[in-house]
Formats: sequence, C-alpha cells, structure tokens
Amino acid sequence: MLSVKEAQAKVLECEVKLKSIKVDILKSCGKVLAQDIISNDFIPAYDNSAIDGFAVMAVDIIGADKNYPVKLKLLKDDIPAGKVPDITLDSGFAVPIMTGAPIPSGCDCVVMKEDALKEGKDILVFRECRQGENIRCRGEDIEQCDTVLKAGKKIYPADIGVMASMGLSQVDIYKPPLVAIISTGDELVETGHKLSGAKVRDSNSFSLAAQAAEAGADFKMYGIAKDDKNILRDKISSVIAECDILLISGGVSVGDYDFVKEVLADLGAEFIFWRVNQRPGKPLAFLTYKDKFIFGLPGNPVSVMVCFEMYVRPLIKKMMADRNLFKRKIKALALQDHQHKEGVTDFIRVVLEKIDEQYYFKHTGRYGSGILTSMAEADGLAVFSEDKSTVNKDDAIEVYLLRD
Repeated sequence: MLSVKEAQAKVLECEVKLKSIKVDILKSCGKVLAQDIISNDFIPAYDNSAIDGFAVMAVDIIGADKNYPVKLKLLKDDIPAGKVPDITLDSGFAVPIMTGAPIPSGCDCVVMKEDALKEGKDILVFRECRQGENIRCRGEDIEQCDTVLKAGKKIYPADIGVMASMGLSQVDIYKPPLVAIISTGDELVETGHKLSGAKVRDSNSFSLAAQAAEAGADFKMYGIAKDDKNILRDKISSVIAECDILLISGGVSVGDYDFVKEVLADLGAEFIFWRVNQRPGKPLAFLTYKDKFIFGLPGNPVSVMVCFEMYVRPLIKKMMADRNLFKRKIKALALQDHQHKEGVTDFIRVVLEKIDEQYYFKHTGRYGSGILTSMAEADGLAVFSEDKSTVNKDDAIEVYLLRD
C-alpha cells in the first residue's frame, strides 16, 4: 500500500497536455496566462494632470507661500479631461485643468486647487511646485512594446484592470480541465427526493462539484449510477469520452457490489494505484485512460472531500499550469493530546484559533467519515503523519487550510 507522499507523487508525475483557450478578460481571474501580454501603446498615452488644479510654469511660482503668494493671470478657458488643449501657456499665466486632462504646451507643473485662490481674473498661488509635480507623464505606467504580463502568471483583479487599460477584451489562458462526476450506489437518490427506507441523498456529487469549481476547473455532474456492471460500463464509457478527469464516488472498496474497479479494468483503464495508507480515504483508486485521468473515490462523504484535496486538486492545478497545487499550509500547535495510530497518515478535521500570531488547533469533535457537517465546521485538515504514535499538547503540526 502506498504512503500519502508516494500516492501524491504518482498523481503529479503523470504527463499532462496543457491546452490554451481564449476567454473574456473578466473570466480569466484566477486562471494562468498562456501568452505574454505586450503593450501596443504608451499608458498613459499623453502627459496629463494628476489632480484638479491650475497648469502653470514652475519658474513663475518660485518662493510662493501662504505669506507671500504669487499672482498669475487666469486664462478664461479651462482644460477638461478628454479634450486636447489648443493653447500655449506663457509665463505669468495659469489655466484651470481637470484630473486626467492633457497638459498644455508650456506647462511644466500643476498647482493643487487647494493651494490657490481666485481673485477676479487672477489667481493667488500659496505654494511653489517643482517641475513635473502633479503631472503623469506619457508612458509612466507602461511603455510601448513593454512585456507587461508574462505567460505562466496567475491572473488577479489588478491584472485584469491592466489588460483593460491596454485595450484587451480577451486573453489566452491555460484551459481548465472538465471534471466529470458520477456517484454510484443503489442506496442513493437525488437531492430533491424524500428519504424512505434505506435511501441516502447524493451529497458527494455536490461536494465534488463545488470543490472542482473552487479549484478553477469546469465540471459536469452525470448523476447516479446503480450497482450494476452493465449500467456502470455504459455510463463510464460515454462520460470518459467527454471529460479530462473523471471522479467516481463509491464502488471502489471490496464489497460484493463494488464493481467500479472491475468495470474500469474491462474498459482498458490502467491502474496506477489502489489504496493509500491514510484515514479517511484508504480505498482510493487512480487510473489513466488514454490522455484522461480517473479517480475511484470512496463513498463516505468526508473521505471523498479529503481525497479531492490531497490528490484531485493538485492534478487540476497542474493541468492549468498553476504552481500552487495545494491549499495553503500553516503550522499550528495542538491544544490537547491526540491519540494516533502509528503507521498510517490521519487527516484530522480541526478548528483553528489564533493567539498572539500563533495558530492552535483542536478537533471538530466528531471523527466518523460519514459526518459531513464536520467538514463544514473545520477550518483545516491537520496531518498526523504515519511516523507519529501520538500528538501531544503543543506539538507543531502541518495544517492544510480549507478556508482563509
């Protein structure tokens, strides 16, 4: 049986084919650039005022202060944003100018409105300015032909603003994989059904779809497949043709009705591993089929979500060229002693507390792999490694954050 680290290595050493797709820039947030972004323009395209104020010559207002203001003649016209000025500023004159408006010829600084006072047809300037003050110069932000954003960069909101300023409406990103989701089991019913007899609503499809979306992937839910070999074979063979990653929850253990492994083998899928030395989620299968990837996940809802975080998420991120394969990890100190079976890795659902910049954790209080609400309560997954027999109070343990 593989250790967690060995199983993760098996997943991540698989060769993936990066694909690119052109999307609207607003849909690129959180994705990874598949192209260099090179500017065709200077940004800004012209010298412009950084403030509302008065365009002047710096030499005219040398020494100006509150006690000795400098008087300048005020031109009748003003310069609003978006209008190209047709005036030339001469010494001894000032012209009102708005934020973003082009700088007129002859001007080399802009006085803030608050530092001047209108007096009839003149203005009094109460503060001197140096050359270039309050002027945004052409190309100050971006030079023409600059490589502004490089391929491989993760896209954040500010990057989208930069691309918009450069006139881009679409951009090439690494294509998110399509994740297909199937739940198996005769006991399952759709979420809208009332429970009766020994039936259980299918929560796994929804948990996995939400995790896939959070990881940045596209997803499609294919519903429930009954524990019947022929039904499973037909469903899996049709779904695998449409997706990049197939997630099948349930049916991979050793029960009399666990047919998933057998069906996948019949279809020609290649087993990379089955079973990992971990709790929860021991009966985990990972297979490849042509250029597709298949995860046979346990049926218990906590096991499903833990296996997604530890194995599916990093594969999705790799297929999107995202360098951050896992959720963020921190070190946290145990608030109490924990019993742990040496020789197996435990992923423990924990609640975090921060005291004086130090994180502490305690168990959510419920251990069962069928208690899905414990995942809703958890801030993270603490990793009790296989080489530890107990975790004592104040031991520093690695914790994967489930939310920030």
